[in-house]
Amino acid sequence: MRSLTKRFGNRVAFKEVSFEVGRGEVFGFLGPNGAGKTTTVRTLGTLIAPSSGAATVAGLELTPENGVAIRRRIAIMPEAPGLYLRLSVQDNLACFADLYEIPDPPERIREALDAVGLTDRNRDACGALSKGLRQRVSLARALLSDPEVLFLDEPTSGLDPAATKDVHALIEDLRRRGVSVFLTTHRLEEAEQLCDRVAILNTTLRTIGRPDELRDRLFRKTLTVRTVAPLDEPTAVFEPVRGVAGWRADGPSTYVLEVSDIAVAAPEATRALVAAGADVLSVTESRHSLEDVYLQLVEGNDGEPVT
Repeated sequence: MRSLTKRFGNRVAFKEVSFEVGRGEVFGFLGPNGAGKTTTVRTLGTLIAPSSGAATVAGLELTPENGVAIRRRIAIMPEAPGLYLRLSVQDNLACFADLYEIPDPPERIREALDAVGLTDRNRDACGALSKGLRQRVSLARALLSDPEVLFLDEPTSGLDPAATKDVHALIEDLRRRGVSVFLTTHRLEEAEQLCDRVAILNTTLRTIGRPDELRDRLFRKTLTVRTVAPLDEPTAVFEPVRGVAGWRADGPSTYVLEVSDIAVAAPEATRALVAAGADVLSVTESRHSLEDVYLQLVEGNDGEPVT
């Protein structure tokens, strides 16, 4: 994508968005409701035309002339399954296989059902299935065309933990097969677990990178020290420690140290505490989650790093 923009009249859905997704990469696309995520997916999926900018999807330029060719190389799984509820799982997939002109439909349907664990439910009417099982049918439908690029919009929405684990395993398998997976999710722990890189969108692209890179970019490295009793002179203990840039109290017996190098500061701080006669309960690295990164960018600011 190169400066891709989509407007609906005077309303901007997303603006000047640029990024690349590699082959076999699981790419997380995060942002609040109304940020432009689904519109971006619909645009890259050739369902709507961009207002400006350019993009290449599955090796083809995003143009009206290439629309059919692009759709043959990609698949989109929307959050709403959009199935024919009176038809069986098998008949739903057969219908879509016919629309997609899939070669050898019975074999592709069998493979797709096996991939999502629905082989034994293939004769059930979709209307009789739970929301989670319908979600699996929708995922099977997206796999029918053996896509090069797979857009997944909230693929684990409504799934129980066991089914969610199965979907995660399927995404990992797709990665190994070289399929590029474009994952839109509100489950930040899911994105952190699955994604090679994530992008955070809020009409404009706020940031992009690996989760650990984003943490390092937005948050200073810190150690949390807990002792049995308050230190008499914490400044005298922490100030000489190599790698400690500053400290603050976070309760009567808890101290947060801002450090430049965890590997250097942690053992030296521990030795300094022992030398000062402190009873140490723990010295741990303060780990910020992807949720912290998300909230900092979407609700806070993206300027100087914070602790």
